[in-house]
Amino acid sequence: MSTLRQAVAAEWVKLWSVRSTWWCLGGALVLMVLGAVTLGGSTATEALRDGATGLRLTASEPVVAATSFAQLALVAAAMLAVTSEYASGTVRVTLQATPVRGVMLAAKALVVAPVMAVAGVLSGAAATAAVYLLLSIDLFGGLVVLPPGEVVRDLLGVGVFYALVSVMTVGAGLAMRSAAGTLTVMFMLLLGLPLMLLMAGSPAALGAALRMPTFAGLAFMGSTVNMAGGPMPYPAWEGLAWLLAWAAVAVAAGHVLLRRRDA
Repeated sequence: MSTLRQAVAAEWVKLWSVRSTWWCLGGALVLMVLGAVTLGGSTATEALRDGATGLRLTASEPVVAATSFAQLALVAAAMLAVTSEYASGTVRVTLQATPVRGVMLAAKALVVAPVMAVAGVLSGAAATAAVYLLLSIDLFGGLVVLPPGEVVRDLLGVGVFYALVSVMTVGAGLAMRSAAGTLTVMFMLLLGLPLMLLMAGSPAALGAALRMPTFAGLAFMGSTVNMAGGPMPYPAWEGLAWLLAWAAVAVAAGHVLLRRRDA
């Protein structure tokens, strides 16, 4: 246990000692706010055009949908926690200090996941405030509401989603070793492949797309404003189960390849 604690402390220092972490977190904040404001404004505009004056939009609802875009910035931060060491060769030092490779993987996941969860909650809170301030003006008819219970639930859901996606990224990073390879794999898993399956149009392709990480996360968070055009066809607990399964597969693949290959 002391070895894991020391490894976690070392990973914590490494994560915050590079400027790329701060740039990625700042990028996630900007993307979250801009995405949520855009989606919220679009929803309110369509409602007013259709004469739906009785509609009330929870301020955090467009924030949940905006995770589809902002997640890539946090994926980059989680990726660099792994791949930067392979690029610089410092992974050899890391493995000398933590020779049990499963402990190294666990330490990275235990540092990256809570950091990304907190980043998701804080950026989501800022985006929720921005949406509320924007849609409260007379131009949008005051359609926005801010129920505390729903907002807290949505923001916690965003934090859990980002934590699991970051763990998935750590596993992919250890499997791929390179930033380009990891980013390509994660982009395809999160956006590229699901969108291609949606465009295929067949029921089987649609079912597969809706159970990939991004859509599983949207189902878990209860999003109704998303790329699928409506609510997910399965409950929140199933979305969480799919997310956990994807994270477990990525971590298992990373662990197997980490043990088999030299640094």
